[in-house]
Amino acid sequence: MNTRTSSLRMGPLAAAVLGGAVLLGALASPAMAAVNPPIHMTHGIEYMSGGIGSDEAKLMETVAPRWPATFEFAIKDHKGAEFASDVHLTVRDGTGTALLDDVVAAGPFMLARLDPGTYEVEARLRGNTLRQTLHVMPGAPARLEFLWPAGTDMASAGTGAVR
Repeated sequence: MNTRTSSLRMGPLAAAVLGGAVLLGALASPAMAAVNPPIHMTHGIEYMSGGIGSDEAKLMETVAPRWPATFEFAIKDHKGAEFASDVHLTVRDGTGTALLDDVVAAGPFMLARLDPGTYEVEARLRGNTLRQTLHVMPGAPARLEFLWPAGTDMASAGTGAVR
């Protein structure tokens, strides 16, 4: 058997070994550790919430620009801000119709697929309600931050800091 024939026979085997190594490396990468939180739907509107833990928070921040609306929840105290979860969110369109009606955020971030338009957004955390107006423009993600004052029930706060 000559060297030329030998290297041709080894080509597919080498490719298979290399492909397996690449696959194993991809499966072991830290990026694979974070899994997208589930996408829910209510009244025809898709939404996703999460961000508990630094990996999931990074993932939510990474995918947020692909969603028309991002909501972030935190409680501010003298040390800065702590992420909040278990926030009840209601989003109403211009006619007052609730598109997201009392949905609960499973973490400090919620993303929603809202059509371009103006929305009234109400976020409630342990009886403390904050309201803001959201303007979603075509092709430009919109973001609202809800920041409750110190003294809001800290039992509902998660870990992490808000910018």
